[in-house]
Amino acid sequence: MKRHLLIAALLLGAAPVTAMAGAQDRGPSRVEASAGGAQAGSQVPLSRVLAMIAKRYPGRQLNTTMGEAGGRPAYLIQWQLTNGQIVVFTVDAQTGQMVGQ
Repeated sequence: MKRHLLIAALLLGAAPVTAMAGAQDRGPSRVEASAGGAQAGSQVPLSRVLAMIAKRYPGRQLNTTMGEAGGRPAYLIQWQLTNGQIVVFTVDAQTGQMVGQ
């Protein structure tokens, strides 16, 4: 149940980020810019995080937004596995460590 609520929240909350990114440009600068201020400079690039996930979990990125995990900035990445299953990964934006799935 929690997973479904998190996916719904991601879909609703990340719509503006996806709209800003455009159809072709899903680069890290758009999402990192939404984190704002000095924090964005100390974050792991989203492209590196996506490459790490793709190595371990073949599939594709559906959506990404910024949030918090344990009071720290985090990437919330909606990912579709090759079998069609949708997973939401939570990655610490400052360390690049996966903190939830």
